[in-house]
Amino acid sequence: MDKAPEPSYELSSVVEPNDDIVLDVRDLVVRYVLEDETVEAVNGISISLKKGQTLGLVGETGAGKTSTALSILNLIPNPPGEITNGSITVCGHDVLNMSPKQLEKIRGKDVAMIFQDPMTSLNPVMTVGDQIAESVKYHERLSVRASQEKAIEMLELVGIPRDRAYEYPHQFSGGMKQRVIIAISLACNPKVLLADEPTTALDVTIQAQILDLMSDLKEKLGTALLLITHDLGVVAKVCDNVAVMYAGKIVEQGTLEDVFLDTMHPYTEGLFNSLPNLKNRKSSLIPIPGLMPDPTKLPNGCAFEPRCRYATEECKEPCEVKAISDTHFILCERYNEPGFLLDRRRGDKSSG
Repeated sequence: MDKAPEPSYELSSVVEPNDDIVLDVRDLVVRYVLEDETVEAVNGISISLKKGQTLGLVGETGAGKTSTALSILNLIPNPPGEITNGSITVCGHDVLNMSPKQLEKIRGKDVAMIFQDPMTSLNPVMTVGDQIAESVKYHERLSVRASQEKAIEMLELVGIPRDRAYEYPHQFSGGMKQRVIIAISLACNPKVLLADEPTTALDVTIQAQILDLMSDLKEKLGTALLLITHDLGVVAKVCDNVAVMYAGKIVEQGTLEDVFLDTMHPYTEGLFNSLPNLKNRKSSLIPIPGLMPDPTKLPNGCAFEPRCRYATEECKEPCEVKAISDTHFILCERYNEPGFLLDRRRGDKSSG
């Protein structure tokens, strides 16, 4: 794909401004203001998606991934949460300046979300068919009968027999519940789908089925997908582009090939080095030392500096985003110093 960098030095879209952008997040800042402290959850991130594109948002628990997704739906709980800066545009709609009624119209229709836990995301006292039909009836103004028929079609699309539309969530396995949630999310053909750890609670076999299903539906419906995960294997299977998030910031962003084959940020390197090496079963895992910083006491400079084996005093100062190529961006001051990349590439990748 031909993609050009933004003129300013910010981690932003890896698509051209004149492309068919269906999701555009700019300089997003999210805070959770508590009685004695403030949690800095998201600290100025920018991402974009165009029709049919998939972006994997990767990072450890607590990096700010879910807060980013909730912001796109304007569902940050307030209080204590608040969006203090930035803009979010979904299919031309300025999400942060819409009324509750206007937001109801685009949620499910233009943008939908698959939440983390399929076990608790469904209403236990409604049949799964009724739960899908409810969304269809509201957004597409169909009759009860037509809504029910559309619900059955959606269940069949995700591989569930039509006669199970009259059953309740407790009669479904975890994998089947996740399929129902996907059916609800896609019932009104949203242009943007947010999937927050959609396979975390599922066993490996069901994970593969759900990922294949999401990929197939993305191709059939042309839906843009923001996939939130900590699993790099999932990203490799599904995503076109990758954004690596750490302590509320995107530290590396690019195409799948950029990030996987030409890793630039020490944190991204650490994620890869902590994975088992299937080609060399005797190799040791190389974990990232330390813990993610306290989000109420983030440092002024690079948040990864205390855990980074390449860190110097320079890293304790604020740094700017660097453009490695037209599609590849990194938040690191030392990436182009003599020997820095050479040492990294020659170092632990072969054994990690």
